[in-house]
Amino acid sequence: MSGPGRKRPMAQGQGAKDFKKAWKDLFAYMDRFRKWFLLALVFAFVGTALSLIGPDLISDITDLIEAGLTPGASMDMDAILDIAMALMVIYVVSAVLTFLQNYIMATISQRTASDFRTDIARKINRIPLRYFDGNTTGDVMSRVTNDVDTVGGSLNQSISMLVTSVTMLIGSLFMMLVTNVTMAVAAVLSSLVGFVLMGLIMGRSQKHFNRQQEDLGNMNGHVEEIYAGHQVMKAYNGEADALREFDEINESLFRSGFMSQFLGGLMMPLMGFVGNFGYIVVCIVGTVLYLDGTVGFGTIVAFMMYVRLFTQPLSQISQAAIQMQAVAAASERVFEFLNEKEMEPDSPNPVKPGRIAGHVEFRDVRFGYVDGEEIIHGFSAEVQPGQKVAIVGPTGAGKTTMVNLLMRFYDVWEGDILVDGCSINDMTRADVRDMFCMVLQDTWLFEGTLRENLVYNGEDVSDERLDEVCRAVGLNHFVETLPERYDTVIGEGTTLSIGQRQQVTIARAMIEDSPLLILDEATSSVDTRTEKAIQDAMDALTEDRTSFVIAHRLSTIRNSDLILVMRDGNIIEQGDHDSLMARNGFYAELYNSQFEDAE
Repeated sequence: MSGPGRKRPMAQGQGAKDFKKAWKDLFAYMDRFRKWFLLALVFAFVGTALSLIGPDLISDITDLIEAGLTPGASMDMDAILDIAMALMVIYVVSAVLTFLQNYIMATISQRTASDFRTDIARKINRIPLRYFDGNTTGDVMSRVTNDVDTVGGSLNQSISMLVTSVTMLIGSLFMMLVTNVTMAVAAVLSSLVGFVLMGLIMGRSQKHFNRQQEDLGNMNGHVEEIYAGHQVMKAYNGEADALREFDEINESLFRSGFMSQFLGGLMMPLMGFVGNFGYIVVCIVGTVLYLDGTVGFGTIVAFMMYVRLFTQPLSQISQAAIQMQAVAAASERVFEFLNEKEMEPDSPNPVKPGRIAGHVEFRDVRFGYVDGEEIIHGFSAEVQPGQKVAIVGPTGAGKTTMVNLLMRFYDVWEGDILVDGCSINDMTRADVRDMFCMVLQDTWLFEGTLRENLVYNGEDVSDERLDEVCRAVGLNHFVETLPERYDTVIGEGTTLSIGQRQQVTIARAMIEDSPLLILDEATSSVDTRTEKAIQDAMDALTEDRTSFVIAHRLSTIRNSDLILVMRDGNIIEQGDHDSLMARNGFYAELYNSQFEDAE
């Protein structure tokens, strides 16, 4: 993804290629609406074509009136009324067809936007986590909101306006040629310059529309990041740097937005000038022909209306072109996301795990987050059912990575991970994750009641069970202070300390009650007294349950059955606390250093 202030290089003519490809992909995506789309085009064509008959009938009415005003002649009111009624029917039918066309296109555009959101939501669940490691949350949100809204909002107007304008342009040209060739040629020649300039502007402005959507994604990403880390930014006096980066993105967005809107905005006044110029030319030519007796007054009246109908679509086509460029740029970003490489599919014949005993084995596991940069080098270990396993080591040793592999958030490059003798690659990811309850360092709560947060994706959990778990983790006093206890809505605006948020996530794992347990620094944000209560609850939770505990405070894992000591992606020591201390190796060095630092 292009960073702030860095422009993506674009080859000459690339904007036109992107525009065509984006619309080709968009039409292919809307294929299920093809019949309705064609029906809307037919309605637009017929409705516009009917309106083109009007000036010819008005010409007939004008000739009848002119003949009736001749001395000695009488006004043929019956003929005039017949033509007027025909005009009324034509305009009513045209209006109804235009209404139906707008209704169908509005439905198609909003259904397409809805499909985009649905597909993006489903795609998010199929994309590897490494995608989100390299892209900001704000950029993904921008694709779901800004880009999809642009498609939904401009698709209807751009296509409808383009179809009606082109129909009006071609139809009026045909009617002008039928009415008078000389005046028609004058109108066309005076308008050719408008088409040439419109093509040149569109070719130059598409890249700016693309860049504008990218800058908008960068802006959303920056704002989301700074808002989420607002306290850290304030604590480290990072306001100046944050503002400087914001100014860079904002300036880039200003430039791309200005150029796209400026070049796009040139079209309407330009087409307006060309239209008025053509109108003047036709007036002059028509006057000369009338004085020569070549055409009658009714013909001139009809032709003046046709000229207006001919030049008016030029402005509408230019406006539709602007909207189509915005749709192309937005849809390109949506398709870019939808075409991202997905996770490897689950096994076509997955193994369904039965009752889990908890025997876990790592066999020569090799893995890296970036191709060619291996960080886990031949990791092997065996965990017996019911064992409490602690994974320790310095920062960057690969502890959390092993947990990510165990949960199949990432797939191993080489080697295998087995649970009860069955490779996790032979199971579905959903079945693998059903075997685990997990507590991470980063707490996650969503807008909803406390009950919904505690029993996330679960059901039929009684208040007695909730009370039991909350007492175990020391959260019961907090629950009693809430006005509606478990039915109190919590979220970003609710005052929960970091420790309380972590207690909620620990209680959530206890309620899940899966056969395998992963604790990644689960007590890192609670005070000593609360930690003791949670530690007791964890001891009860891990009893007769295979559990993996990542901890930097080594005093909390002294009673582990097995301690795996990692460094640089390898297991360098393993055993229980006493045996490792007796060995006086790297683990002993880590353990003693913590107490030395505490003194």
